[in-house]
Amino acid sequence: MNIQDAPHGINVVVETQAGRVYIGRFDSTSGFEALMHDCDIRDFKPGEDREPFIRETATYGIDVKERDCTVDCLQVTRVRLLRDIQKL
Repeated sequence: MNIQDAPHGINVVVETQAGRVYIGRFDSTSGFEALMHDCDIRDFKPGEDREPFIRETATYGIDVKERDCTVDCLQVTRVRLLRDIQKL
């Protein structure tokens, strides 16, 4: 899914080129940034497995660390709906 196609108000998992993962409620895009709310954000080292963190969040819910955050759309490599992630 493209970040611009993400549905408003739905929880999404956004992965970036830099290894950062955002999980939160998608709001909108404006120019080159996407706005998200009630996010958990985690940085991963190259080669580090992201799926355990993503699946744990899908199972137990989002551990909100930031109420509002912006994502650089040009850095986004993958977008998934949180509800579609396999639970633990």
